[in-house]
Amino acid sequence: MQPSFFDALAQLTVSAPLRIDRARGSAHPRFPRAIYPVDYGFLEGTSAADGEGVDVFRGSNTGGGICAAALTVDAAKRDVEIKVLFECTATEVDDVAAFLSDTLGLGTMIVRP
Repeated sequence: MQPSFFDALAQLTVSAPLRIDRARGSAHPRFPRAIYPVDYGFLEGTSAADGEGVDVFRGSNTGGGICAAALTVDAAKRDVEIKVLFECTATEVDDVAAFLSDTLGLGTMIVRP
């Protein structure tokens, strides 16, 4: 039996180290007015569609596991990505969605398990 999408994401997050490269409160490297609402990084040893590690937003709900996935579209870059929301509170999920859509201007859909 195939694991569900969220079960597979959970397996990935426990099997790959999470590297935070943009801490909560830090500015986006290309958009200095865009401030990360939670920690942001990637899973080491993984690969997303862009060839980089799988993107992860990590919140403050320690032990909360995978709480959502953000599906994003950057029409200007002609790019589609999936970003994992890990250990986020409900408010942090909303903050990440607003950051992606309102601040960065990405088409964003939040999918919850």
